[in-house]
Amino acid sequence: MSPDPIQSLAGPTSDARSRVLIVDDSADVHRLLRARLKHDELELDSAFSEDEGFERAIAMLPDLILLDIGLPTDEGLRLLRRLKDEPRTRDVPVVILSGFQSPQVKVSAFDLGAVDYVTKPFDLTELRVRMRAALRTYELLQMLSKRAQIDGLTGLWNRAFFDKRMAEELTRAQRYGHPLSLAMVDLDYFKQVNDTYGHPVGDAVLQGVARVLRRETRESDLVCRFGGEEFAVVMPETNPQDALKLSERIRIAIGETRWPRVPQLHVTVSMGVIGATAPGVLPNPEDWIELCDRQLYAAKHNGRNRIAHAFVPDSRPGELKAAG
Repeated sequence: MSPDPIQSLAGPTSDARSRVLIVDDSADVHRLLRARLKHDELELDSAFSEDEGFERAIAMLPDLILLDIGLPTDEGLRLLRRLKDEPRTRDVPVVILSGFQSPQVKVSAFDLGAVDYVTKPFDLTELRVRMRAALRTYELLQMLSKRAQIDGLTGLWNRAFFDKRMAEELTRAQRYGHPLSLAMVDLDYFKQVNDTYGHPVGDAVLQGVARVLRRETRESDLVCRFGGEEFAVVMPETNPQDALKLSERIRIAIGETRWPRVPQLHVTVSMGVIGATAPGVLPNPEDWIELCDRQLYAAKHNGRNRIAHAFVPDSRPGELKAAG
């Protein structure tokens, strides 16, 4: 079942552990922090150089980075710049640990995006308080960011979230040669529902379809309201055949849904589905959307309440191979 984005805004549970990456060339600092922070709800990881710190940050996507700006040969400032230039780590708060008390160094660190600056030798109680403040601010910013990506009527992810995640999933599928599929779901004759029964019933239908989509999809699927009466389902790690089976289950479930406020109402959907076992030919999300829309149009044109689908070639240039 696809996760409910509204429920995911509740923040960490009492046993959630914030992930903290410590980047310092001194093994003593790592040992000290691990010993003094072992009773805090933290998951600590270590790196000892610029390159190792960057690689670990990308791999674990921490909630906070403690960075020794005094790494050899200006590695600390270079790493801070790299972290803030990288989209995946740009928003992760960085607290500087440094033996430098020069105002110029502090200004450089803050200009590059550090959220706090603690001088060595540091007081552990003060450092712990500053870490908690940085983590709390980061959590609140994440919650606000999520709310900005949720559709207010259906509670699904919205178009902005879809655009971001579709691009990320396509990049990941292309990099590792993994399968990826996309479905576009459009309600049939929805204007007639609004014209006949009124917009409150139309809104209830959209909410009901959203519930079906959440129920029938899997935890890994991304269900979004694309716009109006159209929805999108991004299916990572899903080959075209499995995507078609899932889409057919969704289509049947929506068609079997009953609407207590309007018992005579029968709602159906048309769907366009495309997928690849290892995306290569279509490099851009816009291409995927356009070709999936083309399949959706074919489903509408051929009578509605049906699915049209196509396979995206893995490596050979050319058109999609229509499959129905």
